[in-house]
Amino acid sequence: MNSLMILASNAAEAAPNPLAINWSEIVVVAVSFAILMYIVVKFVVPMFEKTYADRTAAIEGGIAKAEKAQAEASAALDEYKAQLTDARTEANRIREEARSEGAQILANLKEKAAAESARITEQAQVAIAAERQAAVVSLRAEVGSLATTLAGRIVGEALDDDARAKRVVDRFLAELEQQSEGAVN
Repeated sequence: MNSLMILASNAAEAAPNPLAINWSEIVVVAVSFAILMYIVVKFVVPMFEKTYADRTAAIEGGIAKAEKAQAEASAALDEYKAQLTDARTEANRIREEARSEGAQILANLKEKAAAESARITEQAQVAIAAERQAAVVSLRAEVGSLATTLAGRIVGEALDDDARAKRVVDRFLAELEQQSEGAVN
C-alpha cells in the first residue's frame, strides 16, 4: 500500500493546482479579447450601424411616402366627392330645365292645337253657312218655280209676271218657315 501512496503523492506533486492563477492564459485571452473587440468595434459595429441607419431611413421614407400617398388619396377623394356633388346638382338642374321645357312645349302644343281647332271649326262653320246659304238660294229658286207652276195650275192661269210670282213665292216660303218653327217649338 505504501507504493500506492507514493505513486499518489508523486501524481499530486506533478499535477498543477486547479485554483492557482495561470497568468499566461489570462494574457493570451486578454490580448485575443482585445483584438476581437477592436475588430468588432472597427468593422462590425459600423456595418450594423449603417444597416440600422439604412433600415431606419427606408422605414421613415416608406412612412413619409405612405403619408404622402394617403394625403393625395384623401385629396383625390375630396375632389371626387365635390365633382360627384357638382354632377348631381347639374343633373338635377338639367332635369328641372327639361321638365319646365317639356311643360312649356306641352302648353305651346296645346295652345297651337286649340288655335288650330278653333280655326278649323270656324272654317267649317263658314263653309256650312256658305253651303246653307247656297242651298237656301237654290231651294228658294226651285221652290219658287215649283210654287209658281203649282199656283198657275191651281188658279188656271200662268203667273208669268215676275213681281207677282216673287210675292207668291215669298208668301209661300214665309208660311213654310212659320210652320217649321211651330213644329220645332
